[in-house]
Amino acid sequence: MTVQSIDWLAVAAPTVLAVAAVLVLMVDAFVGHDRLDLPGDRGSGLALLPSALTVLATAVAAVPTVLLWQEPVRSTFCIEDGVEGPLLCSFATDGFTLVFWGIVLFGTAVVALIGTASVVEGRIPQGEWHFLLLSSAAGALTIAASRDLITLLVALEVVSLPAFALAGLRRGDPRAAEAALKFFLVSVVSTAVTLMGISLLYGVTGSVFLDAVAASVAQGAEPESVLIAGALLTVVGLAFKVAAVPFHMWVPDTYVGAPIAVAAYLSVVSKAAGFVGLMLVLGRGLPGLADAWAPVVAVMAALTMTVGNVLALRQDHAVRLLAWSSVAQAGYILVPFGAVRPGAAGDALAGSLGYLAVYAFINLGAFAVAAVVGTRHPAQRLSDYRGLIAEEPGAGWPLAFALVALAGLPPGVIGLLAKVIVFDAASSVTWLVVVMAVNVAIGLVYYAKWLRELFRPAVSVGASTYDVPNGVGVAIGMTFVAGVLFSVLPGWLLDPVLATLG
Repeated sequence: MTVQSIDWLAVAAPTVLAVAAVLVLMVDAFVGHDRLDLPGDRGSGLALLPSALTVLATAVAAVPTVLLWQEPVRSTFCIEDGVEGPLLCSFATDGFTLVFWGIVLFGTAVVALIGTASVVEGRIPQGEWHFLLLSSAAGALTIAASRDLITLLVALEVVSLPAFALAGLRRGDPRAAEAALKFFLVSVVSTAVTLMGISLLYGVTGSVFLDAVAASVAQGAEPESVLIAGALLTVVGLAFKVAAVPFHMWVPDTYVGAPIAVAAYLSVVSKAAGFVGLMLVLGRGLPGLADAWAPVVAVMAALTMTVGNVLALRQDHAVRLLAWSSVAQAGYILVPFGAVRPGAAGDALAGSLGYLAVYAFINLGAFAVAAVVGTRHPAQRLSDYRGLIAEEPGAGWPLAFALVALAGLPPGVIGLLAKVIVFDAASSVTWLVVVMAVNVAIGLVYYAKWLRELFRPAVSVGASTYDVPNGVGVAIGMTFVAGVLFSVLPGWLLDPVLATLG
């Protein structure tokens, strides 16, 4: 009996983040809370050390991610399926995995920088905050490389458990405790439902490996009714993770109650992890059952778009508006799932991955600006953004760009192209394309309402009264530059993304 070797380059990125999480916690223990939680320290000193370590860890994890582009297809933790059967692996990298890793690493670095705004408050323990952030991000990286249902489910929980702890980490804030509790209850329910679905899939196919499940489905595994029930339960469980209607009600209160950096993380990295889980389960494990699950997902996508956009119209709270907007955006990402047909899962789901990549860059920028405005206007009313272009152009213009990109209008060309990609992926389902077109029009209304506030005359124009933490300023710059660059040269982002599945 031989011991299986481990491909350390393949597992390097999530390993780096996991090790960094432990390192941040140790630094916090040796330096001490009283020296890390320093109210009023905006740009230097020990209070920003965990943030610096987190950003450094994402940069280090990016190195093996870039190196793997030279040979993206690698696998480890494998077994042979029978004596002469194919090799089945629990962890594998390919172009799809690496694209998602890039999204997660960029998103984690930006969220860590947005989180420097909480250093000013002194109400969030920095060591625990960054430990939980890195732990959750390590789970997100693992999801994209998971090739069996057990690894995928465990990775999803590694994302979720630290995330709801992050939501309730702010000291003395009952809204944060409420946000964490609602998120926790949703996570428990979604895990239970997903486990039930996976158990049925395993019972029928006799395997938890996605490739083996797909092969068994293609060979006509019976009973088919149990197989379909398992697939639909798994879809429902993952729908909780991506906040698809009718499993979305935790989103607004959780986003508003959590620190803005946590809301940004939930809206981008955590949600992306759920979508990647869906792509792997449906696109790699169950493409042969597309006739059963695609219509269900199509209806879910239509409901998610419509409910998110209609309720966003009524919002006057900026973060709550972004919460409902993120629900609507989840509906757009689900649209290609609803248009999948047997044998063409890769082409359709490439549209979802492309939209997800664009959404990540844009939405993080909007949350970063919200963190800046929140330092002066904790109430986060839309009217608090009045005259932001004149008072703080370094935050106002990036927010204006993010809003027009989310709406799919020039000069946010990258946002427009993302919607075109989704329309193209769903072109075979006419009614779904019509519903999406109507919802895009609805979205224009509330994005325009917020955009109007930015250009209205400020109450007092002059020297900026916003105290922008250095880290948040860097986060705004990163997202704004990325958005403008990809609008000018969209192929730099979309070509490698679409090539991974198309």
